[in-house]
Amino acid sequence: MKFYSTNNPSLRVSMEEALLRSLPADRGLYMPETIPFMGADFFNSISDGSLSDIGFQVSKALFKDSIPSDKLEELVHHAFPFDTPVVTLEDGKTHVLELFHGPSLAFKDVGARYMAAMMGYYLEKSNQEVHILVATSGDTGGAVAMGFLGVPGIKVTILYPSGRVSDLQEKQLTTLGQNITAIEVDGSFDDCQALVKTAFTDSELNRQFRLASANSINIFRLIPQSFYYARAYGQVKQFGKPVVFSTPSGNFGNLSAGALAYKMGLPVQQFIASTNLNYVVPKYLETGIYEPKPSVETISNAMDVGSPSNFVRLTHLFDDHYETLKQILTGYFFNDEQTKQAMEAVYQQFDYVMCPHTAVGYLGLTSYQQSNPGVCGITLATAHPAKFKELVESVIHKPVEIPAALEELMNRPKHSFKMKADFDEFKEFLLQTA
Repeated sequence: MKFYSTNNPSLRVSMEEALLRSLPADRGLYMPETIPFMGADFFNSISDGSLSDIGFQVSKALFKDSIPSDKLEELVHHAFPFDTPVVTLEDGKTHVLELFHGPSLAFKDVGARYMAAMMGYYLEKSNQEVHILVATSGDTGGAVAMGFLGVPGIKVTILYPSGRVSDLQEKQLTTLGQNITAIEVDGSFDDCQALVKTAFTDSELNRQFRLASANSINIFRLIPQSFYYARAYGQVKQFGKPVVFSTPSGNFGNLSAGALAYKMGLPVQQFIASTNLNYVVPKYLETGIYEPKPSVETISNAMDVGSPSNFVRLTHLFDDHYETLKQILTGYFFNDEQTKQAMEAVYQQFDYVMCPHTAVGYLGLTSYQQSNPGVCGITLATAHPAKFKELVESVIHKPVEIPAALEELMNRPKHSFKMKADFDEFKEFLLQTA
């Protein structure tokens, strides 16, 4: 299996290179050379398939003989000891795909654990070491920290924007120790992401380390996220209605993964890009003009991305044709007050508790359904509401129970390094702590 750069389609690298190097030297993004078409028989037969069952079948079709079949099956099942259930709010109409049943209680466990399994396989074979750099707006860091904790041959450095993640999210980044280092950046997520991207193009750092990314700029973080779209379809196809997905969107890796599943043959009528006031993609869909902006701070902080790096992958999957993309993707954006109102309304009507990101997705779904009432809608629940305990409780006026795993983290001391959004300072830190 080969991968190419979005900036240079003639470039071809191995699966191992794309996984462990993460970013091409030309600063494009890796994409699979071929996307397997799974066909109607596959999607008609997955109602009873677990996330790991579906993940193995798709991985096998995608990677072919790059990893022996029995070993690949072992890796995928090890990555996913949890499932991604669909919960019904209104039968055949409104559903929630719960993606928070992994160890960090966020959807990014799926990508992080899959990446960790694949990296561990190649590093064990080659006896090499990798230094993973990751920027997080909230949930990525916790999933990566837990997914890679204690994995031999891997050191992880996580950058997060100071004061812009929840207390629980910060504890997941800063309390684990071992091979996990957290850097608290005086700036936004976009600043953190820029530091990471610049590091990958710095010749001195690349001579010193084998750098890799666990952000969704790494294609192996994104590929496994396509699995749960298929898993969700298998759980609702019984209703016999056109299926639409509403994806709370920030860096657009999650929605790009849905588009990848669509290209594999997943029967989807429409994807909905639901954002907060960082609405660069909904505006693009409205005007045809893509204009990144500085990120705006909101209560759905993991989506506070003003320059989504995966937008290029999303358009690339549709041959950079604006009209083609518009046929399959609709965009909406919402402010904090609308988000809170949705959280309260869902709780009052369905006795269901949503985190603010999930509520943004729900708003996008119900907005679409106003003019498309006959569809079976699925909104992605990207994080457990306990990760935003104070906010959620202030909205629904009910205590939110913290799962035992998170409760234990809250009692641990925080350990982080504070830093300005300055690449020279970041580079010096990496070189000194090697």
